[in-house]
Amino acid sequence: MNYIYWFYLIIGIIFEVLGTICMKLADGFSKLWPSILVFVFYGISLVSLIFVLKKLNVSIAYAIWASLGTALIAIIGIIWFKEPVTLIKVISIALIIIGILGLELFD
Repeated sequence: MNYIYWFYLIIGIIFEVLGTICMKLADGFSKLWPSILVFVFYGISLVSLIFVLKKLNVSIAYAIWASLGTALIAIIGIIWFKEPVTLIKVISIALIIIGILGLELFD
């Protein structure tokens, strides 16, 4: 597979994470710029995913996109938003990452 599609997938994941961060910062759409950026960032993320789906199976691409985004948001929540760290949360993040690796290595 052409590496440009992996680049698009990474870009899609990054912008999906940025969109989710902006959701938190938008405070229920009460703050203008974070609210606007939610749509901009999610738009870029989805366009990137659309390009990826030209070459990568939807089951693999979406699983990587969604699960890596989820793991990154959980980590950002802990570090940036000072969300509580629990053993089950750490184990769950590790299992998500293991699942992503399993999908990629055994495809």
